[in-house]
Amino acid sequence: MAINSRILLLGIVFLFCKVSLSHGRANPSFRVKAVNLGGWLVTEGWIKPSLFDGIPNKDFLDGTGLQFKSVTTGKYLCAETGGGTIIVANRSAASGWETFKLWRINEKTFNFRVFNKQFVGLDTSGNGIDVVAVASTPGKSETFEIVRKPGNSSHVRIKAPNGFFLQAKTETLVTADFAGNSNWGENDPSVFVITNTGGLHGEFQITNGYGPQRAPQVMREHWSTYIVEDDFKFISQNGLNAVRIPVGWWIASDPTPPHPYVGGSLKALDNAFSWAQKYGVNIIIDLHAAPGSQNGWEHSSTRDGSQEWGKTDENIQQTVAVIDFLTARYAKSPSLYAVELINEPLAPGASLEMVNKYYKAGYDAVRKHSSTAYVVMSNRLGQIDPRELFPLASGLMGSVIDLHYYNLFSTMFDNWTVQQNIDYVYINRTEALTYVTTSNGPLTFIGEWVAEWQVQGASKEDYQRYAKAQLDVFERATFGWAYWTLKNVNNHWSLEWMIKNGYIKL
Repeated sequence: MAINSRILLLGIVFLFCKVSLSHGRANPSFRVKAVNLGGWLVTEGWIKPSLFDGIPNKDFLDGTGLQFKSVTTGKYLCAETGGGTIIVANRSAASGWETFKLWRINEKTFNFRVFNKQFVGLDTSGNGIDVVAVASTPGKSETFEIVRKPGNSSHVRIKAPNGFFLQAKTETLVTADFAGNSNWGENDPSVFVITNTGGLHGEFQITNGYGPQRAPQVMREHWSTYIVEDDFKFISQNGLNAVRIPVGWWIASDPTPPHPYVGGSLKALDNAFSWAQKYGVNIIIDLHAAPGSQNGWEHSSTRDGSQEWGKTDENIQQTVAVIDFLTARYAKSPSLYAVELINEPLAPGASLEMVNKYYKAGYDAVRKHSSTAYVVMSNRLGQIDPRELFPLASGLMGSVIDLHYYNLFSTMFDNWTVQQNIDYVYINRTEALTYVTTSNGPLTFIGEWVAEWQVQGASKEDYQRYAKAQLDVFERATFGWAYWTLKNVNNHWSLEWMIKNGYIKL
């Protein structure tokens, strides 16, 4: 009788645990009130621009777009047909084919990637001086030096690997055979006026920009000072119960991640778990940067804006291995609350088929080590149905759908008033959240939001009303919400600043 009672009791406990984790929880009133620790273990230059101050030639980082206008032809260099053939100098206006993305070797030498992803180089199969864009991977023949005119940073020469400079002999003939013994005059075919179309300021740019000697010192100092134990104390004392911590895929190779990344972020994450346990804070690990970049933006550590994640099974398995590593490492910590498999995959480059394939494999990797950690699946960004993950997620115990809501990043919000923004939150965001909140579906999580907008000259009271509107709506998310981010040089993006200055009260 005693044995049968014990078996019955264990069965009830197991069933209770399974039900509580499925799409609810033991305490259904609990909601995550979290803040993102953005800009810490995955660099985003706009969050802390000063991190990049010490990089030599910091306007020539990986992914920077450069356009070159010949002073003699008055036309721009162009990869004919976007790549795969010759370089010409006959375009009167510059756009995609006329923009060359930098791959930085060091502060002076670079590869130039063209629109179709080939690299500019010398035609080694011909006379060795014609300039073409045919190589799919860069080598010695695709390595160039940018030489600025003394006292004039907008005028440059491009030194080829054969020791000569590029010159626009005619509008259709660009060669690397100019000796460079001239005075940078307006009749010099080797001189080009550059236009910098902007670049990226992510983890790849900062580590490759500083180089292998300086990057370790810069990054480790940043990791050890940007987020500290007192931040977790502040979080626990101000109405928050969790943090969402963005990490990059290279953390799984710590302490010797692949070039150009720097070891040490794993130790910082270990510290976060220690502080979280001390102050009773839950942790959501968020794979913010996946191998190959899932969206082509700097916060996914893309090198040049390309989105390569999810195109091969090998890439998917590499990403699953990162999730397996992280869950195995922290599964026994009472602070591990959830694992987010990937942040913001961008449609259509990240196809639904590959995202679902990865999410199922990533979910299984988490469950291999933890039966209690929630598994968060970020909705794809783009023109998608917000319920597109439901067929997969609804059948997985403890699954969560992550939605990001910003009244930003769209021209729709550009000229809106304070009240229009607030009404949009109460009406449209409520409708959107209601649509993805179902009794038998996955939990819902507003993984990123911020009390910032396009309104100019808004008062403190305006910001308070706007923040309250979002809190009123987002508290209905069945898993919870997370503000972006704890610290930021832009005050309204810093929850720490917003709390300390009375803009938000939790």
